[in-house]
Order: sequence, then C-alpha cells, then structure tokens
Amino acid sequence: MDNRASGARLTRREVEVLRHVAAGATDRQIAAALAIRPRTVEWHVANILRKLALGSRTAAATYAVRHGFA
Repeated sequence: MDNRASGARLTRREVEVLRHVAAGATDRQIAAALAIRPRTVEWHVANILRKLALGSRTAAATYAVRHGFA
C-alpha cells in the first residue's frame, strides 16, 4: 500500500505498524503482536515518520485515520 498524496511508499510492515500506532499500541505491544523486537518497531515508526514527514506518533495516528489506514 502506498500514500499517493505525499508520494511516500510505505512497506507492508510499515503499514501494519502504522495501524497499530493508530490504535494506540505501544512499541512493546506492537512487537508482541507482530512477533518482532521493540527496537525493530522503533525503526519502523521512525521510517514512517520520515517518509510521511510527520513529527510524532500522534501525527502518524491522525494521518492513519484520515487516510484510511486505521
């Protein structure tokens, strides 16, 4: 899936992480749900924020809801 509005292309895993972020999950909760390490979740969140030019998890959650990811 990609975000055509900003031209940013999120990987499938980044979209999964973004959906969890939008649901209010912590890095540890996301890691447990996706069977990955919390540090890997941190990496994915950082990539999401960079690709979408967002400044916070809250902004990412808002973005996800407004653009149909959540």
